[in-house]
Amino acid sequence: MKLQHLAIGARFEYEGVVYVKTGPLTAAGETGGQRIIPRYAVLRPLDVPAQAPETKGKRLVERERVIAAFDAFFAINDGLVTDDGGRAALIAARQQFIEAVG
Repeated sequence: MKLQHLAIGARFEYEGVVYVKTGPLTAAGETGGQRIIPRYAVLRPLDVPAQAPETKGKRLVERERVIAAFDAFFAINDGLVTDDGGRAALIAARQQFIEAVG
């Protein structure tokens, strides 16, 4: 377990000493004193369940929701474009977006 996976105030053991996490890289020993805990340090959590590290994966959104949101965006911007050249460019960009979404 790494220090960044523990919440502030969590107790853990490192190198045979019990600490309480006080900051992103710092901890206070139960007998006193502050210490910087290296990011590479492997810790043993004591009384607090460890936070699972967040996994970053693809966020899936339904195609229909994306198209509906973009259509709302397009409608607002279509009202802001005053010249024909700008409107044609906006319509072309909308078509490219829809093709990219699939």
